[in-house]
Amino acid sequence: MSEMTRRHVLGAGAGAAVAVAVTAGLSAPAAVADDHDHHGGPEAFDEVYRGRRIQGRATAGGGHHHGAGYAVFVDGVELHVMRNADGSWISVVSHYSPVPTPRAAARAAVDELQGARLVPFN
Repeated sequence: MSEMTRRHVLGAGAGAAVAVAVTAGLSAPAAVADDHDHHGGPEAFDEVYRGRRIQGRATAGGGHHHGAGYAVFVDGVELHVMRNADGSWISVVSHYSPVPTPRAAARAAVDELQGARLVPFN
């Protein structure tokens, strides 16, 4: 019997993350395909997704965050997000599953949390 290696664990985790991302993408409404405002930045949002309140809005400057001047919240707790060089977004919760918008990052985090409370990241 072979030993479980770090590569096996990371591969299994990546596979699970892809499955969650695909499932989240299938459950998202089609009308949310374009989450950008007329200035080209991410659009603000405030909605309830799977019983959790998710919000996103532009902020003044990026500060020490990498969200390009954009803040995302799950039930009032900030979800740290980062915009990748290719324009995709990741969060501290779903770091290995890039998504096209901050709204999608918030939804992916809710899916990943599976009802657990988001703990502030300081």
